[in-house]
Amino acid sequence: MLGGLNMGKMMKQAQKFQKKMKDMQKDLADRAVEGTAGGGMVKVQVSGAQEIISVKIDPEVVDPEDVEMLEDMITAAVSQGMKKAKELHDGEMAKLTGEMGIPPGLL
Repeated sequence: MLGGLNMGKMMKQAQKFQKKMKDMQKDLADRAVEGTAGGGMVKVQVSGAQEIISVKIDPEVVDPEDVEMLEDMITAAVSQGMKKAKELHDGEMAKLTGEMGIPPGLL
């Protein structure tokens, strides 16, 4: 009987964690971070769910003679935005697992 009580408690905790995880994922999808390159000439907005929302390119940086530079700036801005989105996600996940008493790195 004692084992049944522990199993019931574990199931409730798992359901609570699952709901909190779902809420966190929705919250992250609604949040955004920005990656920039070229002194802000290229801006990429990335959701907390690590999806690219938008790309803005200042017309001054568009040079048909140097497409490679623009490609490099876009790549850098996307990389920076994705890194910030991952950091946002990891921070929220750490808070959630900490609240639930789950050791860091277990999930």
